[in-house]
Amino acid sequence: MKRFFLYALFFCLASPLVSAQTRINDIRVEGLQRIAAETVFSALPLNVGDLITQQAVAQSSRALFATGNFDDIQIGVDKDVLVVRVTERPAISKINIEGNKALATDALLDGLKGAGLAEGQVFKRATLENMRMELTRQYVSQGRYDASIETDVVAEPRNRVSISINIDEGSTASIKHINIVGNSVYDDETLLDEFELKPSGFFSFFSSSDKYAREKLKGDLETLNSYYLDRGYLRFNTDSIQVSISPDRKSVYITVNVTEGDKYTVSGAELSGDLVIPEDDLKRFILVREGQVFSQALVTSTEEFLVKRLGNEGYNFAKVRGIPEVDEDAGTVALKFFIDPGKRTYVRRISFEGNERTADEVLRREMRQMEAAPASADKIELSRIRLERLGYFKGAKVDTLEVPGSDDLIDLTYSVEEQSSGSLGASVGFSQDSGLLLSANIQQNNFLGTGKQVGFGVSRSDFLTSASFNYLDPYFTEDGVSRGFSVFYRATDFEEVNVASYTTDTYGTSVNFGYPISETERLGFELGYNLTSIEAGVRAVKEIKTSPRIFDAVDNYFVSTRDPSTGRYTVAEVLEDIANLPAGALTESDEPGFLDEYGDEFGNFTAGISWRQSTLNRGLLATRGASQSVSLEASIPGSDLEYYRLTYNGQLYVPLSNSFTLRFKTELGYGDGYGNLDKLPFYEHFYAGGFSSVRGYRSNTLGPRSSPADIYRISQAATAIDSNGNATALSAQAAYVLDPATGKLVVDTAASLGDEADPFGGNVLMEGSIELLFPLPFVKDQRSVRSGLFLDAGNVFSTSCSSTQVNCSSPSVDELRYSAGFGVTWITGFGPLTFSLGRALNDEKIDETEIFQFSLGRTF
Repeated sequence: MKRFFLYALFFCLASPLVSAQTRINDIRVEGLQRIAAETVFSALPLNVGDLITQQAVAQSSRALFATGNFDDIQIGVDKDVLVVRVTERPAISKINIEGNKALATDALLDGLKGAGLAEGQVFKRATLENMRMELTRQYVSQGRYDASIETDVVAEPRNRVSISINIDEGSTASIKHINIVGNSVYDDETLLDEFELKPSGFFSFFSSSDKYAREKLKGDLETLNSYYLDRGYLRFNTDSIQVSISPDRKSVYITVNVTEGDKYTVSGAELSGDLVIPEDDLKRFILVREGQVFSQALVTSTEEFLVKRLGNEGYNFAKVRGIPEVDEDAGTVALKFFIDPGKRTYVRRISFEGNERTADEVLRREMRQMEAAPASADKIELSRIRLERLGYFKGAKVDTLEVPGSDDLIDLTYSVEEQSSGSLGASVGFSQDSGLLLSANIQQNNFLGTGKQVGFGVSRSDFLTSASFNYLDPYFTEDGVSRGFSVFYRATDFEEVNVASYTTDTYGTSVNFGYPISETERLGFELGYNLTSIEAGVRAVKEIKTSPRIFDAVDNYFVSTRDPSTGRYTVAEVLEDIANLPAGALTESDEPGFLDEYGDEFGNFTAGISWRQSTLNRGLLATRGASQSVSLEASIPGSDLEYYRLTYNGQLYVPLSNSFTLRFKTELGYGDGYGNLDKLPFYEHFYAGGFSSVRGYRSNTLGPRSSPADIYRISQAATAIDSNGNATALSAQAAYVLDPATGKLVVDTAASLGDEADPFGGNVLMEGSIELLFPLPFVKDQRSVRSGLFLDAGNVFSTSCSSTQVNCSSPSVDELRYSAGFGVTWITGFGPLTFSLGRALNDEKIDETEIFQFSLGRTF
């Protein structure tokens, strides 16, 4: 720079060309390495043909220096050629940052880039020094008073430099004492409870509340101010704050000087200004009342409610200000809410951005704010929320743009970020109840960008094999009426899930319609047909099938068919004797089973109606809001079986603080037969116990049990000949089951050992749960994790218990089972991982308890 001024002085005094006003015939630039000559020419105010003057030379020098690309500039004249000799500033080839932990490297690089220091940019030492000082201030604001930052600039070939920033973050100073001076109404302990910052204590290691930070202190002072203003101390003031640091820079002492002032009550509240909405309507939103202690929080809330109410009528730029009129002598304050509504605005146009795959029509039908209608703040926001609820987008935002030349028109632009709305994949999971879970599915919730849902899935586990296809058009009509249909096959072995031994094969199809009745409520209707075939197991219980499964017969009944010389008889002969048993051989307790009365294959036409209401903030792992649903499913008269099922589900989330939430959940169910059926079919029973029910008890084991099957016992050793002609020794100590599928007598070891009756379910379900939800420590994204303490209650009952059924009772609160414990659900890439530690509180001898329960990859 010094050389430039000396050269310019010499040029002005000695150059005869200047005085002769030489005209430029050419311009030559020397010294360029990285920068293109065009960059110099575009910044240079002199062009070929211009006259060279002292003023033009000075302007040219200033213009070139203003680009920030040069360390030195020299301008001279060689005959009629203007010569510009420059020395380029080096370019930054690399920036290395080391030693930072409290501030992320990416955040630091972004800050450097914003200040003009980034790879490829021109290096400016002054900028680097300013950035070093700013970083130091940032660490000081975090209480790291001993932090130090060193920079090193290393020259590299081709006029480049690399920058190394070495950071020693030091340690955060701990707060040793916080002192509040001037308070008399509230003591220090009460006020410090409101502070986020705390003096060092036993739990400070976990909460880090004793680590000083300037921003945290600023927030605490605002909290202190609000604490007094919300309790009537209108003249409260924070006079001064002193922050002292110990010589070793490791301890901080904070002193806050305050003036509390007097306590004021409200003498009245009124509205003023331009009341474009009826005053009675607006008064509903005034939260302060005469005689109340003054509260700034209520004043602020009133202002917000009034602004929102005006915004709903199209006054989107309305302003409301609560003006207090203080009467010092009476200790009262009169509030006047001044309303400036501004002009009523209308929406001229609604447009969308970011929806590359999804048609505009899909987004537009979610709009509750219409074009050419008054701009309602509520409807604009509701439209944005509905876009996010579609599940097609990562997020949605709305920009309100003023129309040029108009003060009462706005345009709305909804910007969305699309995400994959379908899935193609397979999953593997495991559950204590269901064993290994295998599934594959193709699901597209936004098929070809039309908003329609199409899916196909198959799954396989120890108890279930299924395949299904579904289709849903959520906007079958413009009013939001949905229509869909599904086809499915399901084969279930209930013995694998703690239920009585039987299997079902079900084929079915259904069509459904949904009708919105409000923004949070929806009615559903469904018509379907299913064909169910049931196969009773070898040890089928009496309630399912009583004969010819297992019989407790006396050996004398078979004397006529047994060869006395060999002691042998055939299975066919046994069956014949069973058919000809004398009267009274079977006791009156041997009631016919369900399959005995109604057969083992049922074709049923079903109809269903449901109502659902939801204000939950999220579809999965919600934290606030409520939801409830009622559904009725019934077979249509004329079906093979005539029955119905009525269920109710409800849950309520009550936030206690930012971290703690109470969750209340209940499920109720009732079913029965009608027409020629006097009870609910057993394969439609309700069950209780396990996840989503009463934890701490084995899945599906609560409530009624089946009647133990009769056992066929032999009083003396004999030999049976099966249908294949093979001899089988019959032991007098064993129990035998006649397998109708094979025609063989087989030993039933479990029955011979006195196996307990299997869970059978019932037609009445009562369940409830209370949970205290709280965040797990050290987990950053709490949206994918739920943890809480729970108290569960519930049981299953029956209104049609058989005479021999075990543990069967009518609905009774006294028979509810209770459990308590701790549970966690984590949404992983493999699916939901859920486990609980629960303890049964009032289990009976027949109940099956289970302390630890878990599931991976199962939908819940």
